[in-house]
Amino acid sequence: MTPPQTEHRKGGRTRRAVISAVLAVTLSAGGAAAWALDRFVVPHAEITNVSEYEASQAGTTTTTTTDETSTDTSASAVVTDTSYTSGDTGVTISTVTTGSGDDTVTYYVADVVLDDATTLKSAFAEDTYGENITETTSAIAEDHNAIFAINGDYYGFRDTGIVIRNGVVYRDEGARQGLAFYKDGTVKVYDETTTTADQLIADGVWNTLSFGPSLLDNGQIASGIEDVEVDTNFGNHSVQGEQPRTAVGVIDENHLVFVVVDGRSPGYSAGVTMTGLAQIMKDLGATTAYNIDGGGSSTMYFNGSLVNNPLGDNKERGTSDILYIAQS
Repeated sequence: MTPPQTEHRKGGRTRRAVISAVLAVTLSAGGAAAWALDRFVVPHAEITNVSEYEASQAGTTTTTTTDETSTDTSASAVVTDTSYTSGDTGVTISTVTTGSGDDTVTYYVADVVLDDATTLKSAFAEDTYGENITETTSAIAEDHNAIFAINGDYYGFRDTGIVIRNGVVYRDEGARQGLAFYKDGTVKVYDETTTTADQLIADGVWNTLSFGPSLLDNGQIASGIEDVEVDTNFGNHSVQGEQPRTAVGVIDENHLVFVVVDGRSPGYSAGVTMTGLAQIMKDLGATTAYNIDGGGSSTMYFNGSLVNNPLGDNKERGTSDILYIAQS
């Protein structure tokens, strides 16, 4: 799970500059503390204006098609408090509460059917690729006219993993189990260390997530998931036990299920273990399921509002990235 983050919205760049200036004093002192601040706190932008960058990359010119589709289907888009339909794309949100007292667990399910796999997109905080750059899920979603969004894998807290977003390679440092979304509508768990980002692109991968672990193997709960350490970086370790969680599940081609479990809030939602999360995904009919960033980062957004209640405080924590569906 990721550490507490400084939260910001539109004024993020200004606030980030102030934070960086303050931290510069500590960094100048050198030593382990300075290194840790620079590596895990100070923002480092590598690519700004990602939207423009992606549009300029060969093989990623899907904007025209998407815009045309949006124009054709906008008149038929239907939005309710818990659902969205536009053409063959649909999102249905449901709330599930189980248990009682301090054992109560509350989670939110988004059943998503896509007209095309590339309808599910990724976006970075502040439209910038780099380390330690954060915005809330809601802020990123609003910046991209999203009807639906969940937090991503918090790629910006680590410097390993294969990062492919919207058909563009950003990082090629295989380290763990990843999740690959293909343009043909299939989604697969894969071993990052046995392939490359270029090979994945050649195979038709549209987006990847790098977190884990995989929760289901052929529809069955994966063994040993309570003992998996996602990261062993300084200041970051896997949190076991009952926690807030976010997961992606695969029902069929272009049919996905997203789950956000709230936690650390007795009486409202205690959270779940990895095995508990896997059981939820199995009960929903997923054959493949994958854990992504959780804790205070676990957030679901729909039609302009936060769906869940992070940590029982109804307050989002900044994250590096989101998965989203744009509103037609």
